[in-house]
Amino acid sequence: MERLRSFNGLVRWRNALVQRNALQNGAYGCALGSLASELADQDDQARTTLAASFAEWEGLLAAGLRRMRDNGVLRPEADPEKLATGLLAALQGGYLLAETAHDIKPMEVALDMALDHVKSFLAG
Repeated sequence: MERLRSFNGLVRWRNALVQRNALQNGAYGCALGSLASELADQDDQARTTLAASFAEWEGLLAAGLRRMRDNGVLRPEADPEKLATGLLAALQGGYLLAETAHDIKPMEVALDMALDHVKSFLAG
């Protein structure tokens, strides 16, 4: 993510995540998401630590999207922070649905829809 500068880079990120999850038939979801669902309401210190981890991941996405906007890949009105939140939410929702279905298709659909939204901000 630290080198993200293009829409193709986002597609490669999506493909790598889906491919890794496919190796397990979507069965295990996201470790951070699993910990969050188990601990967020039970342990405030764990919740805070997990929130910081998600914020770091979201920040990496936002920084890459900001580079894309600053380099003219995305139109000026693109909001990197909102797009990053949407991508991360699609990823986490996709992980959860893939885990319960033991099928990566829901993850693919969620990420593809989020990427379609980002694509709507591509310049030229």
